[in-house]
Amino acid sequence: MEAEPLAGGLYLVATPIGNLRDITLRALETLAAADVIACEDTRVTRKLLARYAIATPLTLYHEHNAATARPKILARLAAGEAVALVSDAGTPLISDPGFKLVRAALSAGHPVRAIPGASALLVALSIAGLPTDRFFFEGFLPAKESQRRARIAELARIPATLVLFESGARLAQALADLAAGLGNREAAICRELTKLHEEVQRGTLAALARAYAEGAETRGEIVIVVAPPVAAVHVDEGTIDAMLRQALSSASVKDAVNEVAAATGRPKRELYQRALALKA
Repeated sequence: MEAEPLAGGLYLVATPIGNLRDITLRALETLAAADVIACEDTRVTRKLLARYAIATPLTLYHEHNAATARPKILARLAAGEAVALVSDAGTPLISDPGFKLVRAALSAGHPVRAIPGASALLVALSIAGLPTDRFFFEGFLPAKESQRRARIAELARIPATLVLFESGARLAQALADLAAGLGNREAAICRELTKLHEEVQRGTLAALARAYAEGAETRGEIVIVVAPPVAAVHVDEGTIDAMLRQALSSASVKDAVNEVAAATGRPKRELYQRALALKA
């Protein structure tokens, strides 16, 4: 593919998240005209370049070599070259390396331009069927259970739809922890977006946690979208106690507290203490 000459600078080029046709004409022109393409994995990027007959040379830039690769890219920029930065899939810097390179390039006075395109975050949010007026992108939750649960407790206070990335191996446990920490909110599991086996599973966090614990398919890239918390409503203390008594008649303390918290927006810690007092 031939393209017009490109002015020097750093170009952040979004690439497809699955379907190789999901790339813009401007992105293709930029990749073809750049002096070099900085990528996470040459094997992945070469597949895209081969599809569109682009022969631009590649150089590695990823989390593990960034400290040594960054000065070399900055030197290219100082020499007036056009450097395209891509991630393996989607928009660079979104749960991918690149932030320090962008900061360094800007500090050195080099132009930085975005070539927008695909993003798993926005694709999942658009098809989840959950509120989109306000959302918070968390990325990946911590791998360690204690840290993950602590972070979920912090996320519980955010009045917005939550968007997270997760691996298939950790999905069931992450959903169980989200259900325990956020209450039984509505959610969507978006898997293999734009690919042949694209799938979206919708339901409550608890129901989804059970489904994936029981063997639902977890292969591929996964995005979790979780509904925002129910706005707190004014419920008098007598009504709170009545709701707890009714819930306790057929559920454990934990489940009763989750049910009433989801219905009223009251803090779980407060409801837990009241539930214990009612059972005494």
